[in-house]
Amino acid sequence: MAGDTQPSNTVRLLHLLFLSTSWGMQVWVTFVAGRLGSVVLSARGGGTGEPQDLPAVPLAGFVMSRHLPRHTFGSIQRELFPYYFHISSTCAFLNLTLFAMSHPSEQLGEEHTTQIIVFLVCIAASVLNTQWFGQVTSDTVAELHLVERSQGLGQEVGLAASEPRRQLRASNPSYRQLAWRFALYHALSSLCNLCCIVCNGLSLYHLAARLSAL
Repeated sequence: MAGDTQPSNTVRLLHLLFLSTSWGMQVWVTFVAGRLGSVVLSARGGGTGEPQDLPAVPLAGFVMSRHLPRHTFGSIQRELFPYYFHISSTCAFLNLTLFAMSHPSEQLGEEHTTQIIVFLVCIAASVLNTQWFGQVTSDTVAELHLVERSQGLGQEVGLAASEPRRQLRASNPSYRQLAWRFALYHALSSLCNLCCIVCNGLSLYHLAARLSAL
């Protein structure tokens, strides 16, 4: 809108800094260093009641998960993800704050209102991961690792880890219940993470459409 208050260069710089930091971190964690992008579910099949793994959506950490022992990979994630979730939430909140400060409510157009809604959705998804889904997932992974270590599992790398865990789920009801809980909360956490990536992508598009020069 023509009557919009033009933000200062400092505000623009901070907005770009927070948005690009959040976006870059999310892409790296999702596609390289983590497994937040994968939605892995389990199902009972074949009429036998034996748990079966469904294929993972291929949006996960392609590097670390395929080159590190599974428990080492999980331990690194449990240490890193709280920082990741908190930084994502903080960047989303600061982006909304800077955008709202630069666009007073009486001057908001439909496009600006949509952008504020995008920021709010990103904040909500980030907070859900920080306070609930991510925390429950990490706690459940720690419990799963305890059971697996007692059975001599956890040092497998990549796909070699699938069959021993499938056998353990079939023979250990408590482990099977933990695996189901992990699958549920991991899927919810992954969906929230992907939601944040989409929201930040829309915000980047909103900014790119207004660039007059590179």
